[in-house]
Amino acid sequence: MRRLGWLRSTAASVVVAAAALGGLGGGQAAAQGKQLTLCWAAWDPANALVELGKDFTKQSGIEMKYEFVPWTSYADRFLNELNSHGKLCDLIIGDSQWIGGAAENKWYVKLNDFFDKEKISMDDFVSATVVGYSQWPKNTPNYWALPAMADAVGWTYRKDWFARPEIQSAFKAKYGRDLAPPKTYDELKQIGEFFQGREIDGKKVYGAYIFTERGSEGITMGVTNVLYNYGFAYDNPKKPYQMQGIVNSADAAKGLEFYKELYKCCTAPGMTNAYMQEGLDAFKSGQVAMQMNWFAFFPGLYKDPNVGGDKIGFFVNPAGPKGHFTQLGGQGISVVATSDHKDDALAYIKWFAQPAVQQKWWQIGGYSALKAVVDAPDFPKSAAFAPQFLESMGIVKDFWAEPSYAQLLLDMQKRVHDYVVADKGTAQQALDLLVKDWTKVFKEQGKEVASQ
Repeated sequence: MRRLGWLRSTAASVVVAAAALGGLGGGQAAAQGKQLTLCWAAWDPANALVELGKDFTKQSGIEMKYEFVPWTSYADRFLNELNSHGKLCDLIIGDSQWIGGAAENKWYVKLNDFFDKEKISMDDFVSATVVGYSQWPKNTPNYWALPAMADAVGWTYRKDWFARPEIQSAFKAKYGRDLAPPKTYDELKQIGEFFQGREIDGKKVYGAYIFTERGSEGITMGVTNVLYNYGFAYDNPKKPYQMQGIVNSADAAKGLEFYKELYKCCTAPGMTNAYMQEGLDAFKSGQVAMQMNWFAFFPGLYKDPNVGGDKIGFFVNPAGPKGHFTQLGGQGISVVATSDHKDDALAYIKWFAQPAVQQKWWQIGGYSALKAVVDAPDFPKSAAFAPQFLESMGIVKDFWAEPSYAQLLLDMQKRVHDYVVADKGTAQQALDLLVKDWTKVFKEQGKEVASQ
């Protein structure tokens, strides 16, 4: 996997790590023949986790096996496995949106007693990741996972293009301000329009890459970054499941209209069903000036020989007229309730929670949620995108984590894609239909849905 040599490492941290890892005890002889299978998505951070897991095996003697599947089939594959009470996975790094169903269906081991016994405190982790990845019900001290992979939507941009004097002059002449990473969505749209169709180094380029994928979660994970900042919310915090006038407010409709405008004005042709990989490809091939994507991919982009290093810059999801938020990504790690190796799986979580292990996790390509790592004074200087990551994790919001989240997600995927990409109806109609869809789902779940 990517070895982030540009991240700082010291002899002292190596000594601390060795001491902490040594605390596991046992060694190869005591655990001979034992093994655990960890399930996750197939992407760069998973490769880093394999590298990290070698330390666990060395200290505990427990061999680690891995089942990684592409993101496009990740949910189907592992939710089916969990729902059928399979024994493939001893540990699973499950998506934040699964936590409600996993808890209520008893797919995961509840970790409260284990955390108390091992003195693992959720106060030691970034609060947004505890709520997002670990708690069900939300905002209650009931824990089903340890925060494992902190993540959020951020943006990359072609820093080298932005810095060219002729481009800067042309932008200032048109907009009366300096060309710089956008702070608001209005600024982002201006920059997108400016670069759209521009010729750079003899090649036609485009303004921005945004998520439009229809089949899984892509367009929802994209559009929410705008919707949140235009006032959209999932329900009334004072009246759970009251969505009328909240999901489909006039401000929320304006946000959806803006996302469509951004799609129409500033993206490359043919990006009608595009998500993570298509964005990476567009940026790496020099097609776009700016790209929306998950922070998880930014270490690899920074190391890219063609667009990384001094050529790439990073910025936080821009603000809108009603606020400044970004979409939460990331996952927690859980012990599967049907595992025959729960004690060994819990030993892995105990090991993974250690500050020295979390520090190494960050250094080799994962994203730690441990405050001791991310709140360290030198953290903002540890990676080119570290300051933006820190800021983003302070403004995250997440999609529904209800047991019925999959149907809720499919409903939003359809309504948003129909409007933004397929040109069906108006933004207000799309959100009105979404409220009807979600009301039906919740009523089928026995939830009381207030109309106002």
